[in-house]
Amino acid sequence: MKTPTNREAAITYWREQARLALDSARAELSAGRHHFAINRAYYAAFYAASAVLLRRDRRYARHATLRGAVHRVLVKGGLLESELGRDYDQLFESRQRVDYIELVTVDPENAADLIHRAETLAFDRLLSQQGESR
Repeated sequence: MKTPTNREAAITYWREQARLALDSARAELSAGRHHFAINRAYYAAFYAASAVLLRRDRRYARHATLRGAVHRVLVKGGLLESELGRDYDQLFESRQRVDYIELVTVDPENAADLIHRAETLAFDRLLSQQGESR
């Protein structure tokens, strides 16, 4: 069983992983590795969502389950705008395509747009608000 201190350490860990993945996405885009940029942009959102949901005492190990929780807990719960939930879906689906479907081509502008979506998902804002209310 996790103690509150361990939970806080885990939240900090997921936030740092999100930051590193976003930095990596930008570097991959700059290097012209667009498939990898999309992968890292998605993981930035995944790690950030993991932190937000863990703050609410919810932990998910599977990507599809976490995606469902983003909509069920955050969007339907009024914490995250519907448009941002759709951005998370777009990141999820794009990562699935580039990681699991062969011969997929990626437009650099599309990769840049997905990185921007990951940057604006507002998970840091949610963490700040939740932390203040505790």
